[in-house]
Amino acid sequence: MKLLKSHSLLSLANSYVIDSPQPSNLNYAWNFGSLLALCLGIQIVTGVTLAMHYTPNIDLAFISVEHIMRDVNYGWMIRYLHANTASFFFLFVYLHIGRGLYYGSYKAPRALPWSIGVIILILMMATAFLGYVLPWGQMSLWGATVITNLLSAIPWIGKDLVEFIWGGFSVDNATLNRFFSLHYLLPFILAALAVMHLLTLHEHGSSNPLGITANADRIYMHPYYSFKDLVTIFLFFLVLGLFLFYAPNKLGHPDNYIPANPMQTPASIVPEWYLLPFYAILRSIPDKLGGVIAMFGSLLILLAMPVLDTSRVRGSAFRPLMKLSFWLLVVDFLILLWCGGQHVEEPFISLGQAATAFYFGWFLIVVPTVGIVENTLADLAAENNDKPAENGV
Repeated sequence: MKLLKSHSLLSLANSYVIDSPQPSNLNYAWNFGSLLALCLGIQIVTGVTLAMHYTPNIDLAFISVEHIMRDVNYGWMIRYLHANTASFFFLFVYLHIGRGLYYGSYKAPRALPWSIGVIILILMMATAFLGYVLPWGQMSLWGATVITNLLSAIPWIGKDLVEFIWGGFSVDNATLNRFFSLHYLLPFILAALAVMHLLTLHEHGSSNPLGITANADRIYMHPYYSFKDLVTIFLFFLVLGLFLFYAPNKLGHPDNYIPANPMQTPASIVPEWYLLPFYAILRSIPDKLGGVIAMFGSLLILLAMPVLDTSRVRGSAFRPLMKLSFWLLVVDFLILLWCGGQHVEEPFISLGQAATAFYFGWFLIVVPTVGIVENTLADLAAENNDKPAENGV
């Protein structure tokens, strides 16, 4: 133990992993950070292993993936582990962000780790999109074509920008090579951002369910929370194992097992399930440029939460109005996820537009209004309590 505190590098790790003082009342909603770190580690290890056998060429990419599945020792397991852990990665990050919204983890003095977290989310989505293209199935080719074509909506430079990304006049060999290079590189940048996220969080410590300063009652990270993290880690491994060995393709799209064919368009072009809410927002705006702005705006608006939340109370634990509005946002997010996977037809078009309007309205109208109403009611209650008692009562 003396070495842990005297060695320059080990003492740094000790201050974050072992002796880090944490509030004593953290619940299981605070376990998603360790699960996300585990998922990122799994993705990097399995991704590097897959890259040893993958060929980024439009004539060989699909065959190389099948070679991994059929000929490489445990290649099928590594590939399915990579694909299914990506789904859990996004599930955990959405739950992590939901916990932050519910408990007000974005408020000062933790606005910086929140902002870094939003950047991590955007980079995760870019990395996942690039990875979805690599198997070079039907959905890979046409998904890449549709999404990259969106940039053509940018005035003046849009068309040139798309051709620059493609490396030609269509999604072709140069595009696949570029996407593979970036998909290999970005996870390491994600890891660096995750370290920055942890460093900035360590400065003020974790928030807690009560939303108050917890300096008076803190406990060590190890063994208290490290063993608590193991509970959800083992549960994650159990569920991941069920998907891996019994339903490995449940979360994927069957069209991606058809080799890419630029002469045949799939009946419905959809991204992976974890990108469907933002795909629904993109589709809900009739104008192409407006849809692109709305899609990116739906992510960037999270950066404004420290400013948009006008309440003097941190979190929703003691705020009935905010609790109700938060769960309405959750339902709205699930509706967007469902609409994103449906065909572009009624009633899904109108439902998606209504859900998109509520999504932005929640951030821009509901959150500030609820905060102002709560602050006003609190001030009125304080004034009534300060009035002297009448009639000697």
